[in-house]
Amino acid sequence: MKGQVRGFKDLVAWQRAMDLVVAVYRTTATFPADERFRLTAQVRRAAVSIPSNIAEGYGRPNRSDYTHFLDIARGSANEVETQVLLAVRLGFVRNEKAREVVILAVEVQRILAGLTKGLARSGRTGVRAQADS
Repeated sequence: MKGQVRGFKDLVAWQRAMDLVVAVYRTTATFPADERFRLTAQVRRAAVSIPSNIAEGYGRPNRSDYTHFLDIARGSANEVETQVLLAVRLGFVRNEKAREVVILAVEVQRILAGLTKGLARSGRTGVRAQADS
């Protein structure tokens, strides 16, 4: 059945978040070496936490826990966007190269907001609520 969610890997939010992680790693690879344990590590951690929280929330037994982890993931997507924009201001990366990351971060934020709204509207508990909505 088209669009059926059988696990967190089927979620578009998780898939796009994984794309975001790859884009962040590629972009931060060009940051100055002395930033490896500072901004580079921070933006990578924030990026990795997005699909991780989506997956963790999906595995939770009730909707409120799931929504909580989606909210954390959305906050991390906001962090990534902010940190990459900061990297542009600091001259660590050109605006054109950062653009892909920012576009993906905003897309993930939008998808997560929609997923959270869908869960709230469904009135059902558990992850099946998301899959069925």
